[in-house]
Amino acid sequence: MVAIDHTLVSDEVFTECFCCDLAHCKGCCCVEGDAGAPLEEAELTLLDRYYPYFKPYMSEEGIEVVERLGELFEVLPIDGSFVTPLIRRRECAYLVYDDNGMALCAIEKAFMAGALPIKPGEDAFRKPVSCHLFPIRITSYPDYDAVNYFRWDICKDAMRLGRKKQIPVFRFLKEPLIRKYGPDWFAQAEAYYEAFLKK
Repeated sequence: MVAIDHTLVSDEVFTECFCCDLAHCKGCCCVEGDAGAPLEEAELTLLDRYYPYFKPYMSEEGIEVVERLGELFEVLPIDGSFVTPLIRRRECAYLVYDDNGMALCAIEKAFMAGALPIKPGEDAFRKPVSCHLFPIRITSYPDYDAVNYFRWDICKDAMRLGRKKQIPVFRFLKEPLIRKYGPDWFAQAEAYYEAFLKK
């Protein structure tokens, strides 16, 4: 583990390689699993604010799920954490498929189309940060965040492509890590990685 500001980062974030290979996996991380994507409490307000703008990009099933639920999130009974709702307890309610069967995020599609009205001085809400950060998973504790690489068999193509291109996990996730922790944090991560290579 390496300490960067108020985080403890797993060595695997630096030693393992990763690069999404959507041509092979078709975005199946948005489909597989036993719960929705983790949501930060602040994101619940953003979902509510932007729902009218990204709703037209959602599937009919996704709209039906959130409107039947009456909320844009679910609460896990095991620990009270917030997650995205699921369709048939499987795919994310915000998932849509393109003509090639690729799983896409309706929120991100709306963001990329410029459909989300961003207030001056406000960070853009591209999609939930946990989705943006995958395959990194963050567990928050009172004094620090644990930043870990989540190894999943469905991502074997991404692992293979990452090794081929020699892209460590943290560099593949540069944009979301800066979104989460800022550029100074990422600069420290780069410095650690360069020192690690020299060893």
